[in-house]
Amino acid sequence: MVDIKFAYWVPNVSGGLVVSKIPQRTDWSYDYNAWLAQTAEEVGFEYALAQARFIASYGAEYQLEALTTVAALAPVTKKIKLIAAVHPGLWHPGVVAKIGASIDFISKGRFALNVVSGWFKGEFTIYGEPWLDHDERYRRSEEFIHVLKGLWTEDEFHFKGDFYRINGGWVKPQPVNLNPHPEIFQGGNSKAARQMAGRVSDWYFMNGNAIEGVREQVAEVSALAKQAGRTIKFGLNSFIIVRDSESEAHEVLREIIAQADKEAVEGFGEAVKQAGSATRDKVGMWANSNFEDLVQYNDGFKTGLIGTKEQVAEKIQQFHAAGVDLILGGFLHYTDDLPAFGRDVIPLVRQLDSQRKSDRSLVSV
Repeated sequence: MVDIKFAYWVPNVSGGLVVSKIPQRTDWSYDYNAWLAQTAEEVGFEYALAQARFIASYGAEYQLEALTTVAALAPVTKKIKLIAAVHPGLWHPGVVAKIGASIDFISKGRFALNVVSGWFKGEFTIYGEPWLDHDERYRRSEEFIHVLKGLWTEDEFHFKGDFYRINGGWVKPQPVNLNPHPEIFQGGNSKAARQMAGRVSDWYFMNGNAIEGVREQVAEVSALAKQAGRTIKFGLNSFIIVRDSESEAHEVLREIIAQADKEAVEGFGEAVKQAGSATRDKVGMWANSNFEDLVQYNDGFKTGLIGTKEQVAEKIQQFHAAGVDLILGGFLHYTDDLPAFGRDVIPLVRQLDSQRKSDRSLVSV
């Protein structure tokens, strides 16, 4: 059996998951997202990831803040784990540790965090916050995670870093989920991101990619984690289009791209250009993304989960064999596509024989 987990992007930001003018049956409101989370956990999704946006970008004019969104989803759901994205620099880790522990307590251990080092300069400068160099943003994120873990697990935590100072801090109630703490996710494609993931994160989110690219990232980050005496799990972003025929699914993709919001896509491309070019090795998020890739803002089309339910299930098995532990999905018509994926594809994936050779378990420090 293929033992892979499934997450979905919470559409808590207007405009859906593609930068396109194509009609989408989805909504950013709380009532809609409460219904969607309840539906998702009923059809087999284990995680939901709320996005973090603070100003309008690539058409995302309205945004529900991620931590408050997952806090509001906690009491109306029962099983699904709720991941909130946060930006170090806009949040202090001590404040996030307290908020996260509270949400974990309310949800009975279902809170997790996605630490986003930052790619959108405007979200920092509008608040008068400094925009650090690329690798410095990851150094700050690593300290941020150290502080989170310390406050969540120690009765009196002291920390003296380059970005944060904690003088005997503590959080009570501590998180319910102390195994040994709520799960910590991160993304990023650069060397700095991969090294940070190997040292401190529980999960490493990868932008959409083909099998070989995924295999390369899994191998490198796993080796870095091994050097630190630990292991790490891997999530893969994907935009999922399942239709009755392969041609129909690809026609949907062509329509999404044909109706792309050219101005918004190009604006997004400019905003993230330095995410790759600013790194020392010139390799980072979106460094190799073209216009069509950027229509789905985490390269979700590249993963290729587009086709019939059988084709998509088989492709997910291949990613699992390459080391992927979780598929993070976005959809065009959340109202229809997410429930259908849960009903039609997840059971098919579970029935497939696992071709996985690696034996990695989560070990946190």
